[in-house]
Amino acid sequence: MNIESDPSETEPELVALAPEERFQFSCGPDVACFNHCCQDLIQALTPYDVLMLRTHLKLSWPEFLERYAALYTGPGSGLPVVSLRFAPSRERLCPFVTPSGCSVYASRPVSCRLYPVARALHRSRQDGRLSEHFALIREAHCKGFDQGPAMTAHQWIASQGAREGLEASDRLMALIALKNRLRPGRLAPEEEKWVVMAFYDLDRLKQEAAAGHLKGTHVSVAPLPDTADDFAWLNWGLAWVRRALFGDAR
Repeated sequence: MNIESDPSETEPELVALAPEERFQFSCGPDVACFNHCCQDLIQALTPYDVLMLRTHLKLSWPEFLERYAALYTGPGSGLPVVSLRFAPSRERLCPFVTPSGCSVYASRPVSCRLYPVARALHRSRQDGRLSEHFALIREAHCKGFDQGPAMTAHQWIASQGAREGLEASDRLMALIALKNRLRPGRLAPEEEKWVVMAFYDLDRLKQEAAAGHLKGTHVSVAPLPDTADDFAWLNWGLAWVRRALFGDAR
């Protein structure tokens, strides 16, 4: 006889977390559910995540896409989005997980660093200021709570080295908000190619910018970055997309 499981037993619970409220969490091989959260999920990657992983793996963007990722148009953003490919032959495990843990831990995606914390931004209608809001993601399988030192959400973010990635994600979200306000829906095919280059294929971005081939480069809001600084190039690429496609120079 087949018995369907109660969805409430498997869906994660979000528990509001005040900025100064402390929680305990720790994960490692000694926790019974170790690696369980690294399977059977959709792991979207930000451009920052892709850069960190590519740098760690010493792969070009085409190589990374061929081996580990899928590229598609985001239904909400209308922009090119990357997600990790989880192999069905390995019970849909993350391609980087091993029995001893994450093989790219030092360069893991921001969402992995944050877990079990969820973060959202709210912009005030009165003054336009942004504020952070947090919640704990509690899943039935997770046994990591009530272990480790007590921390606030901000302390957890710092301990996981997630702040730089969050700031990069915030810049991306601001771009998406601008795009959906000015040009909702999918971009033209040629424009999508430009965005893929600016977000993910930084080697090509450098080449095209140096050759003066980029639309709007002559009115860019900043000079070209140092060739060796890929993080600076990523920020430059986001600013270039804002100006070239949406006429915004901020």
